[in-house]
Amino acid sequence: MASITIFGSGNMGGAIADIANAGSNEVQVLGKEDAAAAVTGDIVVLAVPYGEVAGIVEARRDQFSGKVVVDITNPVNQETFDGLDVPADSSAAAVIADALPDAKVVKAFNTTFGGTLAAKEVGPLPTTVLIAGDDADAKSSVADFIEAGGLKAIDAGSLKRARELEALGFLQITLAAGEKVSWNGGFGVVR
Repeated sequence: MASITIFGSGNMGGAIADIANAGSNEVQVLGKEDAAAAVTGDIVVLAVPYGEVAGIVEARRDQFSGKVVVDITNPVNQETFDGLDVPADSSAAAVIADALPDAKVVKAFNTTFGGTLAAKEVGPLPTTVLIAGDDADAKSSVADFIEAGGLKAIDAGSLKRARELEALGFLQITLAAGEKVSWNGGFGVVR
């Protein structure tokens, strides 16, 4: 059993909280109204838009020290909706890792929609969460809570792979926005 703090109670935050609860984890959900609440989880999930992450990191940097911090963001350029808001050789997860050198940053959940997390399937396939990070124990703890909650997890490699995961997440978002796939659909993994 893990203790998990989730920033954000929207579709993604709610779905991740349900997964964590299904695995009998201790779950704390923090919204904007909880600015004074202390982070209690050993795993911290940033289930907020990328534009809100820097403020959370700045306000709570000391509380994230030594913790596993899960970045679920897709840093889509909100002005053009035609690219990512991070340098071409980087990722949102790398930016967060640079800002939190005393935390273990993991990229996960960004290639799934809230609907597929809640349903635990993408069409006929089980929902699979791709995970990237540089700390094997951190990735394992995230994979454990995902799998205990009834989903599949695949280690996608080092944190450098977050760039590809963000590109895949961006592609999925643009397909759904263009009504090429459903917001309850997406990519599945056949093993």
